[in-house]
Amino acid sequence: MLRLERHPFGPRVYVLRRRIHEYHLGLAVLLALAVGSFFDAVDLGLATALAAVVGVWLVAKDWRDLVPSKRDSASWQMGLHRRVAPLRVLRRTESLPTLAALAALVAGIVNLVSAATPNSGWRHRFLLRNVESLDEIRVFHALALPAAAALIVTAFYLYRRRRGALNVAVALLLALGVLNLVKGLDFEEALWSFAAAALLWWGRAAFHVRHDPVSLRSAVLRVPAILAVAAVLIVSSVALAAPADASFGQILRAAGDAVIWQPGPIAFHDDVGRLPLAVSLLALGALLTVAYLVFRPLAAPRSLPDAEARRVARGLVRRYGTDTLAFFKLRHDKQYLFEETGSAFLAYRIENGVLLVSGDPVGPPTALPGLVTKAVAYAERRGLKVAASGVSEALVPLWRQAGMHALYIGDEAVVETGRFSLEGRAIRKVRQSVARLEKCGYAAELAELSQLDERTLCELEAVTERWLAGACERGFAMSMDSLRTEREAGGVVLLGRDGDGRIRGFLHLVPSYGRPAMSLSSMRRDRETPNGLMEFLVVRAIEALRERGVEEISLNFAAFARIMHGPRGPFERLVGRLVALGNPFFQIESLYRFNAKFFPRWEPRYLLYEGALGLPRAGLAVMWAEGQLPKPRRRVTVEGER
Repeated sequence: MLRLERHPFGPRVYVLRRRIHEYHLGLAVLLALAVGSFFDAVDLGLATALAAVVGVWLVAKDWRDLVPSKRDSASWQMGLHRRVAPLRVLRRTESLPTLAALAALVAGIVNLVSAATPNSGWRHRFLLRNVESLDEIRVFHALALPAAAALIVTAFYLYRRRRGALNVAVALLLALGVLNLVKGLDFEEALWSFAAAALLWWGRAAFHVRHDPVSLRSAVLRVPAILAVAAVLIVSSVALAAPADASFGQILRAAGDAVIWQPGPIAFHDDVGRLPLAVSLLALGALLTVAYLVFRPLAAPRSLPDAEARRVARGLVRRYGTDTLAFFKLRHDKQYLFEETGSAFLAYRIENGVLLVSGDPVGPPTALPGLVTKAVAYAERRGLKVAASGVSEALVPLWRQAGMHALYIGDEAVVETGRFSLEGRAIRKVRQSVARLEKCGYAAELAELSQLDERTLCELEAVTERWLAGACERGFAMSMDSLRTEREAGGVVLLGRDGDGRIRGFLHLVPSYGRPAMSLSSMRRDRETPNGLMEFLVVRAIEALRERGVEEISLNFAAFARIMHGPRGPFERLVGRLVALGNPFFQIESLYRFNAKFFPRWEPRYLLYEGALGLPRAGLAVMWAEGQLPKPRRRVTVEGER
């Protein structure tokens, strides 16, 4: 009749040979409550409310089993059931940190209130007084209060999945459970503390953010110093404000009572009436500082790749970098993560707590799943989220296997040189621009970047300086950081000279290895040059590269091009209108129109991000990395790979 089966995906219960799912149990609880309330057999109290919440939760978390097409027996979790991500470590307690943080916070508050209020129950009056003195009970009250405050602070780091916070929280909960018993036989608070500690220990695998050994050793040295300084400041402040006849013992007692928000033997009035509050806040500040030092996660390396890492990355790009954005991984401001065998790598930067991957990983297709798995685990150990910007449509399924969501962010404009022509009415404006520039004496010259002398390079950099007019260089996933970066690797520049032979504008293009294609990295001009210079240079670049056998040229990226100019449905039309509001700040529309003049093939690019609520965080990271938004600056200590 009743059978319990142990299964690798979790225990399974069968009644009359029929498997019972969690939603069955939830519906049964809700039905029992409904029937009981109809016959007035159930009191509408706290227990009933909790039972109703449990019933609704069991149905909500198991909703996939309600629909056969979405049923997935391998995805059991404590929280809402989700599809298993093959490239991630499966943790069935993945939802526990949020619940644990809430439980620890409630336990801390309950214990804080309990420790701050005197015992008045019968257990204290008739039982506890027979085995403990009043002074001992006061000591246990005093110990419970800072322990509860520390637990409240630790709850934040439990939510952030810090392994050290788990260990500290378990110790604090066990200690508070014991203190609740010895300070007042508070069985309810003790039971809550012990239950919360057991829950944390059972789901300890969900707390996967590791701590930096160097930071922990540093904290061991700094924490005593911080506590000592705080203690000296507190005692000194109380001593200065205390009456002249106060003994040193009274001063220490008053300082200790002020730290734990208790009335002390010394009353402070007038100008120093708020001293106890100031002392309490100082102690709280010291506690928060200590928590930050102790619970800091394993630091991600800030040092840039060394010469050997760059050599390996350069070789992989030459061998496997067929994507038009692959060459841009060789920027000097990106860090590298290699697959275990070194056969594949990805380039990234850490922004806003996000490990932001640049474009597609580079390597043989068989090595990419292992590389993505390593990147996810690498980020998890450091408390980072993962995002990837500029991902091609072909690689989106790979990132989805890591449990990530995809957002279309725009299109890459790819011109097929063999089909491009200045003939026809549709392209007449471009043709007119070319003719106008030729009449003004402008000419174009294609040159290998490696063959330019220092004087010409400086002249190009001067054009860039005048174009930026003091603004910072932008770019991350779809441009190079400098003309001098990897200048020997096959890049070219198209020089635009005026009638006097001066360089007034240029295009910088980089190769796409493994295919006859090149990608536009930057386009610069003097601001006083005639309108149409960029169109003139693009046309001449297409013609010159076509003669060299280049079949495709990737031009600028057009953000949200499809949504703005070919929306699919009312939602995309609404999003397109909202995106258009940002055009004055980000030149979204003007860049699209410039690309569209050359009748390119539009290839979509995507932003991949973690979690349904992870888009704002990933979006801000992308905006900072690309230089589209100013980034708050702070001094960063460079650390090596650990």
